[in-house]
Amino acid sequence: MVTFLSGGTGTPKLLDGAAVAYDPEETTVIANTGDDIELGGLLVCPDLDTLLYQGGGVLNRDRWWGIGGDTTRTHDGLHDIGKAMGLEPGPRYLEDDAQTAGRSIADWRRFSGAVEFMEIGDRDRSVHVTRTSLIDEGHTLSEVTERLCEAFGVTLDLLPMSDDPVASLVHTPEEVMHFQEYWVARDGEPDVQNVEFRGSSTADPAPGVLDALEDDVVIGPSNPVTSIGPMLALDGVGDALAESTVVAVSPFRGDEAFSGPVAELMEAVGAEPSTAGMATAYPFADAFVVDEDDDASFDRPVVRTDIEIDGREDAARVVQAVDRALDEV
Repeated sequence: MVTFLSGGTGTPKLLDGAAVAYDPEETTVIANTGDDIELGGLLVCPDLDTLLYQGGGVLNRDRWWGIGGDTTRTHDGLHDIGKAMGLEPGPRYLEDDAQTAGRSIADWRRFSGAVEFMEIGDRDRSVHVTRTSLIDEGHTLSEVTERLCEAFGVTLDLLPMSDDPVASLVHTPEEVMHFQEYWVARDGEPDVQNVEFRGSSTADPAPGVLDALEDDVVIGPSNPVTSIGPMLALDGVGDALAESTVVAVSPFRGDEAFSGPVAELMEAVGAEPSTAGMATAYPFADAFVVDEDDDASFDRPVVRTDIEIDGREDAARVVQAVDRALDEV
């Protein structure tokens, strides 16, 4: 039995190799929900959906986001209408009192759908409509995720980290903004002063999460701050990981990140923005998988390989390194 902690694109890419190495029926993936937003009244769960579409064989693998071959008529129409109305494109937060009104799952992350700032495909949108509607009917995010997995034919266990709202907020010299605004709308350009996981102090791990952490745990090469950090902020998760066997795969080659704003965010939270900073990000890790050209050293077992993942063969190679690391613990 093995459990992966996943967010962004790093861990999903690794899971291409895990699908061969591990029995899907004995594999659990816990997905970050700190990136979730409500856009135009619909709950969008980017990291959950990447895993859902990957497991269902419909993921857009060029972007690692959305459904392959999807159309964007509704998104394009929203921009056409907005332009005709003179609406400025970009993130449009709802008013403060609307952020915490109504369904609690959308707390602190509500955006208007007018000239929506994230491109949502039409088939992708149908998933968000279904998810939001079932939550409005009284189901939890976990329950809806289970039913969506059945609909897409996903065979591994996919769990959201929490059914409660947690929002990854980036503090910049300009303002506090949701991670999706920082990364999608602003291209990660604002300087980062700190990162906050608002709501994490009152959020509980979703059903099954703590049980899954009793198995061997693999943290893939996702962003340690905004992909994995929200999970670690949940009550009980850090303690559970301290008692488990944990292998973490570096998202760096030395001080060079493979993708995303990993370095900037790690520096903002006081961790060295390199592979060496993994010891600070994951003090509970029992072993690390790092690149063969990386000279970082740790006081724990280290397995080295080419950790760049650009296809299933690469993913299988890194998963083999993960297996060796688990054997060395």
